[in-house]
Amino acid sequence: MYDPAMRVLTVLELLQARESVTGAELARRLEVSPRTVQRYVTRLQDLGIPVEGRRGVGGAYRLKPGFRLPPLMFTPEEALAAALGLRALRQLGLHALAPAAESAGAKLSRSLPTALRDDVQALEGSVHLDPAPWVVGVGAQVLAELLRAVRQTRTVQFSYAAPGRAATTRQADVYRVVHFGGRWYAVGWCHLRAARRSFRLDRLSDLDVLDTTFVSPPDFDAAAFLRSQLRAPPTAHAVSVWLAAPPEALQGRVSLWGTDLDAEGGGTRLRAQREDLHSFAAFLLGLECDFRVDHPPELRAEFARLHTRCGAYAGANEPVH
Repeated sequence: MYDPAMRVLTVLELLQARESVTGAELARRLEVSPRTVQRYVTRLQDLGIPVEGRRGVGGAYRLKPGFRLPPLMFTPEEALAAALGLRALRQLGLHALAPAAESAGAKLSRSLPTALRDDVQALEGSVHLDPAPWVVGVGAQVLAELLRAVRQTRTVQFSYAAPGRAATTRQADVYRVVHFGGRWYAVGWCHLRAARRSFRLDRLSDLDVLDTTFVSPPDFDAAAFLRSQLRAPPTAHAVSVWLAAPPEALQGRVSLWGTDLDAEGGGTRLRAQREDLHSFAAFLLGLECDFRVDHPPELRAEFARLHTRCGAYAGANEPVH
């Protein structure tokens, strides 16, 4: 159910919430033997927490009357930051941590004075964070194991499958884990390619942390390396389009992946690198706002082709294939 440290903390939490708790109830809640409960109580006593108990059938434990752990002290800004941070996990693709976030949020609420607790509860009921459609989820266990490997500078082994390619077994020295453009990446040295590489975490499987250690390069800028790896191909077109809508009206409608949005002339200047201009032209039409294509001329030609195709559909009595 829990690791030993979590069980000890659970004992303390139950003792704080109740006047007394029987050893049998603690054993049942923790799914351990009464003797093991005694060890956890002894551990708390060794930490200076005055747990009192009476032995025998029906024996119970309690905290010494008048003893209270010092409460966590949060400023209003700290409480707001913690509550918003817990709610934003889905924005990072960490859906698997939702139950843990709810539990942590409940503990945060219990630790706050009434005024701050009311503010946090108001936030829970009034703020909605809608995950962007291009955010890709990742398993919490994979992320946790990779972070442990980074901390311990230990090599990892995993199966990696890129789209349209057969899976390969890789070993890598992961220097950093980066969240970029709605996706999680492991950045480091790939033993198979004998070069620095980045790996999307949602394409990893069968991850194993090995005993082999490595030396991580000092001052390595993983984000800069990742940006250099994800540059648009040389065949991509430089796109510059003016949109008749302010940047805030485009939030959630325009992916920021490889895209710059700047306020300009009461609207928004969109700059990007795109290889598939046909799909990008259809995307612009779907925004349902006026726009002006300044570059490239090939994008304007795509609208002419779309116009012809739409006209064929609109005027035909039979399906167009």
